[in-house]
Amino acid sequence: MAKPSTPPRRKAGSVRLPGLDPLAPIDVAELFGPLHRALIALLRGLQPAQWERPTVAGDWRVRDVAAHLLDGDLRKLSGQRDGHSLGAKPVKGYRAIVELIDGLNASGVEYGRRLSPRLLTDLLEITGRWVTELVEGLDPHAPSWISVLWAGEESSENWLDVGREYTERWHHQMQIRDAVGAPGLLAVRWLRPLLDLSIRALPPAYAGKEAPPGTSVTLIVNDLLRMAWTLVREEEGWQLYRGQPPAPTTTVTASPATVWRLFYNALPVERAKQELTVGGEVQLAEPLLYTRSVMVRTPGRRGSPARAGRPRVSPPGGSGPGAGRRGG
Repeated sequence: MAKPSTPPRRKAGSVRLPGLDPLAPIDVAELFGPLHRALIALLRGLQPAQWERPTVAGDWRVRDVAAHLLDGDLRKLSGQRDGHSLGAKPVKGYRAIVELIDGLNASGVEYGRRLSPRLLTDLLEITGRWVTELVEGLDPHAPSWISVLWAGEESSENWLDVGREYTERWHHQMQIRDAVGAPGLLAVRWLRPLLDLSIRALPPAYAGKEAPPGTSVTLIVNDLLRMAWTLVREEEGWQLYRGQPPAPTTTVTASPATVWRLFYNALPVERAKQELTVGGEVQLAEPLLYTRSVMVRTPGRRGSPARAGRPRVSPPGGSGPGAGRRGG
């Protein structure tokens, strides 16, 4: 199970609504090993034709998603573990960073097409172990080597960057599983931390949405999980909490499958509107339709989903075109 850390202190000027708890950090480093072993077992069992199947990741096939995972491992090991610079000039602004990541991802996948499925798997088996060793050895609360921009952070602690890497590896493996008809990673041990991390993209997505103080938007994930998070409009902006107040201004209810596909750019907005159940003030649910827990350009969304600022180092990628349908 993912391990919670010490809850953050309540900010001054916050709106106190019953039924809500601060959104605390969580440490998911212990999930990297099991998730990696599940990936290698999946890839080892694929038939040659299955490597060529299309996925929800735009025009990427199964083999391209696997190559993207390998490329992400190599960039993380080179940049974070070994301190190697990409050599790219620093970029500012969300759109420029997305364009940089898109280019890195595309070149990594293009090179991966030279490799056989067996070699891709052999290399992933090695790099995945090394990445697992790396994240397990990090101090969760030390500064991370890059910030998690889709969560609106100009600087992050390791626990959130490790969480971002977990969501990256989980949703790309799910793309492969979806393409080949393999069982999904939908057990509580995987989904609960995935959603608790992904939901942190909501405050920056709502940054431009005006509402009176005390306005609340609750997202409820139904089925077996029955988890809820609530955005509350406070003096400093929208603040995210776990739980559900007695009478939220707006409620949005969805299945786990709908939420993860929406946040990871694999669910068109029009289809999402059909799958979400909205109660209360419907217009307050609109920013949620364009919330993405990856670095992509999202059509129909105003402004940047994060205060892009300056990353600590040039972004290593790990999102962008490989994350669901390609951004526009």
